[in-house]
Amino acid sequence: MSLAGKRVLYISYNGMLEPLGQSQVIRYLRELSKLDIQFTLLSFERAQAFSPEGIAKCAVLQRELAAYGIDWRWLRYHKSPSLPATTYDVLAGAQYGYRLVRDKEIQMLHARNHIPAAIALRLKHRLGPKIIFDLRGLMADEYVDAGHWKKNSMAYRITKAAERRALNAADGIVTLTENIWPTIQSWDALKDHKVHHKVIPCCADLDLFTFHQGDRDRRRGELKVGNRFLLIYSGSIDGWYLTEEMSDFFVQLQKQRNAHFLWLTQSGRERITTLMRARAINEDDYTILAAAPNEVPSYLSAADAGLAFIKPCFSKRASSPTKYAEYLGCGLPLIINKGVGDSDDLVLRECAGALISEFNDAEYGKAITIVEKQVRNREQTRQRSRDVAERLFDLKQVGIPRYACLYDRVLGDQFRSG
Repeated sequence: MSLAGKRVLYISYNGMLEPLGQSQVIRYLRELSKLDIQFTLLSFERAQAFSPEGIAKCAVLQRELAAYGIDWRWLRYHKSPSLPATTYDVLAGAQYGYRLVRDKEIQMLHARNHIPAAIALRLKHRLGPKIIFDLRGLMADEYVDAGHWKKNSMAYRITKAAERRALNAADGIVTLTENIWPTIQSWDALKDHKVHHKVIPCCADLDLFTFHQGDRDRRRGELKVGNRFLLIYSGSIDGWYLTEEMSDFFVQLQKQRNAHFLWLTQSGRERITTLMRARAINEDDYTILAAAPNEVPSYLSAADAGLAFIKPCFSKRASSPTKYAEYLGCGLPLIINKGVGDSDDLVLRECAGALISEFNDAEYGKAITIVEKQVRNREQTRQRSRDVAERLFDLKQVGIPRYACLYDRVLGDQFRSG
């Protein structure tokens, strides 16, 4: 079946001025639009988009997307009070989406996670387009595992009920991991319902996330690390990301060899500095940088290993951290913990680094020994990491073909029409 001329409304609760919207929505839609799919993109933008500077940025981006045949529309995101604000956004999204679906004769709704799925559900009931429920995680369970909600709270029950309805109405489902699909498939919402499914992990544009020797030399010179082992962490701190445990790991690394820790993060400078001082880590042995998104690959090229410790819990079985793809694309071995998405297989089957079973000094020591051996065979390790990234996490060779396949199956299928 050809996808040319098919009309899709893509709904995202993440803003397109945010790094996540840029990397995990826009880059995908630009590639999918090359299949001549007619996309309308509806997003919810934060306050910055409605400032004079933000309005100008939105106008530029809207023109850029139009060049790809993508019609971008946006509504204001409301944050608090949480439940009423989200309810308002769902109702506003459904009202605005109704006009888009009707006027543009939309054939399919691509809902990126739970809030967009609630909007898509209302539109399907009124107008009948098919739905792809793109599960970026298990929202209600994530809030419980993070300690923000109680399992029997009203917010949890409402979100799980919406999730069940969306799963039951979906014509296609995307999960980020193989790990979580058997569990979801066993839920009552999918009992006796036929649904198309694809595992599509968070991918990276490997044309951008690739190793460059010139970047390595330049950044290492700027950081003044010489021949030291450069450990890197890229992304948010705290929350799901175990900042204290990553700091403890660096303590053990320093005991075994001369090393430097580069934190690439947009916030938390004081928090990291406090943790480093508490562990008697010299200020010359770590750097905290708020790098722009387009600068991240050059810093990854400078590093010797990529670190990411994430809270292992039920909801994280559905998680696929984008940083895995970015680290591997730039040729780095991973140092990660078990119990997160498909990370166990990623290390044990693909030999893409070291896997931490428990957060203690003995496990850290084992991981350091494994990674040091890999770093000694730098070229071989760099090529193996890149090969894994290309096979499993390449946006153009993995993510786009899988989405296109799912689109084809959902739009061409008759067993869940209407």
